[in-house]
Amino acid sequence: MRIFLGVTGASGALYGGRALAALTDAGHHVGLCVSDAGARVISHEVLGEGPRPADYHDVAERFAAMFARPAGAVDLLSADDIASSFASGSAGARQALVAPCSTSTLGHIAHGTGGNLIHRVAEVMLKERGGLIIIPRETPVSLIQLRNMVAVTEAGGVVLPASPGLYTLPATVEDMVDFVVGKALDLMGVEHALFPRWGQPDVPAGTLGDHP
Repeated sequence: MRIFLGVTGASGALYGGRALAALTDAGHHVGLCVSDAGARVISHEVLGEGPRPADYHDVAERFAAMFARPAGAVDLLSADDIASSFASGSAGARQALVAPCSTSTLGHIAHGTGGNLIHRVAEVMLKERGGLIIIPRETPVSLIQLRNMVAVTEAGGVVLPASPGLYTLPATVEDMVDFVVGKALDLMGVEHALFPRWGQPDVPAGTLGDHP
């Protein structure tokens, strides 16, 4: 399955990384698009190099290399590449995940005022009745942001806040991240074992292995 993964400038770049790992581990073809703000967050939170990278494309490439698994395939897409096949409803992609989703990106999606590939793909998923899942990571949220979440939901998207469940007794940050990513994969119909299922204690968490 061809799946679009957008990584934007909200804190929580690890959500995008673990999603990329899980999707490629399951053998899917991922179109990965990192916004400029997303690259800043990756540089700071994942690479530990501060929020002002000299080369944004290099950050995206290293992010993909860190998390992608050989079972799947990854196309690294530029945020300004509106000619990408994922930007067209006739290209056949039917699933998109934005993880994490900044409140700015949320606003663009909610109002159809997209200016980059991530916004455009979200618009395509909504108009084609495909699957769109966004993972906002912001707290507290304003009334404007709540209304934008409602607008996305009414249009057919799914708002999946980065709210990990603690009943799985997570031992690491990665366990908590994987819980949220796993919920998104459930909605996309992607099989995984990222967290133990309630009532199924023999299903282990963290089967993707240690965080790179």
